[in-house]
Amino acid sequence: MPRGAARKPPNNGAPEFQVLTQKDLQVLSGRTPPGTVFSGRTPSLAEALSRAEEVLAQVTDTPRIDAEILLAHFLELKRAQLLARLGESRDLTGFDALLDRRLSYEPIAYILGEWEFFSLRFFVEPPALVPRPETEHLVECVLESIGGRASRVLELGTGTGCVAAAIAHNAPECSVLATDIREERLALARRNVALHGLTGRIAFAVGDLFDAVPENAPAFDVVCSNPPYIEEDAWPELSPVIRLHEDPRALLAGHDGLAVIRRLVAGARRRLTPGGLLAFEIGMGQYRQVCGLLEENGYSEVAFRKDLAGIERVAIGRLPGGRVANCAARRVIGSRDIGTMSGLT
Repeated sequence: MPRGAARKPPNNGAPEFQVLTQKDLQVLSGRTPPGTVFSGRTPSLAEALSRAEEVLAQVTDTPRIDAEILLAHFLELKRAQLLARLGESRDLTGFDALLDRRLSYEPIAYILGEWEFFSLRFFVEPPALVPRPETEHLVECVLESIGGRASRVLELGTGTGCVAAAIAHNAPECSVLATDIREERLALARRNVALHGLTGRIAFAVGDLFDAVPENAPAFDVVCSNPPYIEEDAWPELSPVIRLHEDPRALLAGHDGLAVIRRLVAGARRRLTPGGLLAFEIGMGQYRQVCGLLEENGYSEVAFRKDLAGIERVAIGRLPGGRVANCAARRVIGSRDIGTMSGLT
């Protein structure tokens, strides 16, 4: 089907492919074509970085950083090693291919084939979501809650497996069941779990949210997730780095972005132990509605953790009863406090 042509969306409303906007088409048509920057040349590495930075400025706000990462990857050097050798000259035939991938808005992580999350290295492949620093706050909340206790953790929508692996790596006494709706994502997650020697502590199941969990499975101390939470109407406004390469089904969740979160909040009650923790990532400005959802479903100690940009990024609620663990957010809030949320730190 021609690029930009319409297709019927799947049931969750997410596009089956990434739609190019007119701005995207203008940038892509005007970019430096592949094989014209470095082919047949042996420039100094300093010159190569300057030229790559100039070319990449067409598609990124961080062209120098991108150029350093890509050139270091091409030369199989660390960035510090690259910067120490700027006076050297190298044959850079083939480097154009990496630049062209970036000029097509491809995420750096896909080009490298790996990315760092919670100080751990993970394999990454399209269209699985690239691990993001904001999601590290979700891992922090879970780790603070379980402490050093032996705990059972359920992660829904594992993707690359980075959240499950980061939790298991930093909490040696816990076990994790990681699920995803797509079997191919679990294959990637299994690779990452094996990479960190966690195969014996992380199990996998395929299915839609709680459908993946066996009915006779014991209750969990923690249920966590980085669910889809972007409004469908916001799709055209997202960065082309996201729209053109990452899976929209892992991002979009109905007209208000809460379609999956509603199911998550309602379903977790049946799977948590008394006093168990529900923690999940949310989008900017969703905390008021999410607070109401958690309270309506009977959760206590409702709280939110802000990311480094000051945005309420992780929602937390606890099933009443049982022991009370460390609160994984700065303070507990309720619907009466929602007007003062701007003071939450």
